[in-house]
Amino acid sequence: MERTRRHGIYYLGAMVILLLLYTILYQFGMTTFEGVERGFFESLQIVIESVTTTGYGEDAQRWSTIPLVLLMITMQLTGVFFLFLTLPLFLVPWIENRLEETLPRSYSGSEHVIICGQNGIGPELIEELESRGVDYVVLHTDPDVVGSLLDSGYSAVHGDPETTAALEQVSLEDARAVILDSEDERNANIALSIRQRSDSVPIVAFVEDSSVRPYLELAGVDTPLNPRELLGEGLAKEVSRVITTQLGSTIDISVDFEVIELPVHSESDIEGHRLETAQLRERAGVTVLGAWTDGEFLPNPNPSMILDRQTVLLVAGSRSQLRSAMELTIPGGRPAHQQTVMAGYGDTGKAVCDALESSFISCQVIDCKDLDRADVVGDAKNAGILREAGIESAGALIITVGDDTEAIFITLVARKLNPDIEIVVRANDSENRSKFFAAGADYVLPLAEVSARMIAATILGEDVITYETQIDIVKLQAPRFEGQTIVEAAIREQTGCTVIAVERDDQTITDLGPDFKLIPEDTLVVAGTDEDLLTLQEVAGTLGE
Repeated sequence: MERTRRHGIYYLGAMVILLLLYTILYQFGMTTFEGVERGFFESLQIVIESVTTTGYGEDAQRWSTIPLVLLMITMQLTGVFFLFLTLPLFLVPWIENRLEETLPRSYSGSEHVIICGQNGIGPELIEELESRGVDYVVLHTDPDVVGSLLDSGYSAVHGDPETTAALEQVSLEDARAVILDSEDERNANIALSIRQRSDSVPIVAFVEDSSVRPYLELAGVDTPLNPRELLGEGLAKEVSRVITTQLGSTIDISVDFEVIELPVHSESDIEGHRLETAQLRERAGVTVLGAWTDGEFLPNPNPSMILDRQTVLLVAGSRSQLRSAMELTIPGGRPAHQQTVMAGYGDTGKAVCDALESSFISCQVIDCKDLDRADVVGDAKNAGILREAGIESAGALIITVGDDTEAIFITLVARKLNPDIEIVVRANDSENRSKFFAAGADYVLPLAEVSARMIAATILGEDVITYETQIDIVKLQAPRFEGQTIVEAAIREQTGCTVIAVERDDQTITDLGPDFKLIPEDTLVVAGTDEDLLTLQEVAGTLGE
């Protein structure tokens, strides 16, 4: 505002000086070249008429000499120039200020989440919070961003989160948590402002550079998270299962009951079968909780769904049962410990390499830059570069480049060079997931979804199976189902959730037959999406507990 005022003073001063100069020149020119006497105010009137291009009155017919005609042309051009200068300097800022005044500058609430900034995962994070029924507000300095969020139906407030005044306007002290989604330096400054007003509100920050974690913690951040590292670990786990045929990391439900994702591979025992004819429960003893197919997650897959290389099954069972199920999804003749090729060596790529090396899996790294860790320097879209890295004999390709368009093309080239290779991809935009599968990818992790899932789970303290799915596992009591069997309760039919186990007398019961009856002391272990779990809590009579 001060800068605009200063520019306005300069502008008006220049206009006054120019008008006086033109008035003196016009008065002198009319006397000298046209032989007509004009007073100061008469000359000023003619100058203003010329500069504003409103007309020239009776003097126009007297301009017959070249010097005076040139003077009048200069006045007109000056007027047009100053007119166009007025628009960006004063009119546009004035309109913007009026629009900013109409944007909300405060938010009243409690137990809400404050999101400061939007550095790439805003919509996904907001959708995660909305799906859980968590109130939120986005605090942003850019009025265009705030206006766009409001137009999309989101809750947003215009203000600078680096100032304590703006933070107080969004009920900071009553908030459940604050999420920082800006650059690392700005996140640190916002955290310091928050701590000036509240020592207790939890602060979660996205970290662009893992080396700055200690400084963000010093500024007051409770949980600095780097989703790219988590994404890299997830990609590496998938490759480990394929290359080494080891079960890998799972989510423990009890001592001998776990959950894992199992992609269906080409030439595996169940590829091409319908889900019901694959008989996973009969052959391996596992429960199918959901499935990815063509980039879409289905929490309750249709029994007639065809299992192909674009299918990823979410299953639950004991470790031995999961191992049996994995053997059905991976070709039996695949040799163990094949080489892995990775395209791109950023934060995600580094996390992938570290995780693979801990599992004693060799990895050939391709990067455009001549880095110490790069085994092959060049463009991974080039078939010759991929061949040099050993793509034709590799067991898996991990693509962690930062551009989805480039990653999709690499997927196409790699699939052409090696039809049997396992292709695991990091997607920056969730909407491109289906394109990756169409190009030949076997497993896709979207960065924005993983980031949003990671933050939401951290804030709400959830037990999440994997950050890349929309499935949660919760434990709850269901008093309204007392005395009913699992079939009579019809939990899956009513809510879409799957009961995968029941805790009773310090034991976890997984063999839930149709005659299994629920008693008041039972705790259900249930898997479902956020929306389905909310429905279950309503049906079970536990919502709000």
